[in-house]
Amino acid sequence: MAERVVVTGIGIISALGTGKDAQLALLRISQSGVKPVSILRSVHSSEFVLGEISMTNDELSESLGLPTGDNGYTRTALLSLAAMKDLLDSVDIELLRREPFAFINANTVGGMSKMEDIYLDVISTHTEEKNIKYIDTLDCAESTERVVNHYGLKPLMATISTACSSSSNSLILGARMIKQGMVKRAVCGGGDALSRFTLNGFNSLKNVDKHPCKPFDQNRAGLNLGEAAGFCLLESESAAKDRGANIIAVLSGYANTNDAYHATAPSPDGSGAYNTMQQAIQMAKLQPYDIGYINAHGTATQNNDVAEGLAIQRLFGKQPPPFSSTKPFTGHTLAAAGVIEAIFSLLAMDGNMIIPNLNFETQMEELDIVPASALKEQVLMQHVLSNSFGFGGSNVSLVFSKS
Repeated sequence: MAERVVVTGIGIISALGTGKDAQLALLRISQSGVKPVSILRSVHSSEFVLGEISMTNDELSESLGLPTGDNGYTRTALLSLAAMKDLLDSVDIELLRREPFAFINANTVGGMSKMEDIYLDVISTHTEEKNIKYIDTLDCAESTERVVNHYGLKPLMATISTACSSSSNSLILGARMIKQGMVKRAVCGGGDALSRFTLNGFNSLKNVDKHPCKPFDQNRAGLNLGEAAGFCLLESESAAKDRGANIIAVLSGYANTNDAYHATAPSPDGSGAYNTMQQAIQMAKLQPYDIGYINAHGTATQNNDVAEGLAIQRLFGKQPPPFSSTKPFTGHTLAAAGVIEAIFSLLAMDGNMIIPNLNFETQMEELDIVPASALKEQVLMQHVLSNSFGFGGSNVSLVFSKS
């Protein structure tokens, strides 16, 4: 029988701050990190609120011991380095140097935030030499290589880009590699930085709310974008116990499916989300009623919330476990969303709390269910479910259980 895969370390940076304590502090007082734009430069900056990390690139560089100024690092790479640094604050880096491990990173935007600043120079016949070093930053693997090189690691590497389910898929790949005996450990997650390309692109789809977003609300008007990075250390249970590691949770079930329905919209009846959640719960050898909390994908867009809500209602009935979208806290962080919300799910289970779905006011006409709109504590739970549903119908559900 394949060994269980456990989570023994986390690292995170989001609009709520750096580290799990910063996240918990604001989650517990229902304080959002979504706010007016201060760093992203765009003609639309004054129109939107974003889940923007309140550190400039120079401040991120300084916190990482890197030179400030034009140092060759993109914001995406800097956020990924910061999340890895947070992880390594609780994990001895020698553990990752003694034997092979996997580093599975996820990304969708690459170094676009830097490339769009130098684009006109790059296409010029008189390109400045100082910008040549950024030519390859559009590659999503750039941040992956930056992390391993910066920390002097030599893992088996992969970079995953499956839209908003990217970092959830990275956790699945890492778990599969451990179960197949390829490695004992895998660092899995991902990151994305805000860019004009992203903001303008989503705005062109007319699904960005200029006010704080309202997932699962009848009057929802679209998403808020955000930026973040996060990583989880996965290990085989025996490897974790051999070194006396603190086991945060068991990754007891997972599934990924594809709607094959539309380039951006989910299947309207929620069949893709339903199948994914059902398969993940079955893999964990659980029943739907065993789940104590659902961290929903909940983008606050018209199509997503109907489809996911119908899927939750179909699988769990008209009295599902408490569910909420945590995107009003961080914005939709694209490739990072899966791992950020997986970490929030772990924090919820460990703290026996239900994270509120901020800004909820009015029940959706299509649903008989409503999200949890207030923080609840001392709610005993053994299992949580985290959903990530991306463009192209790329669906992932993860089940975490107490060890």
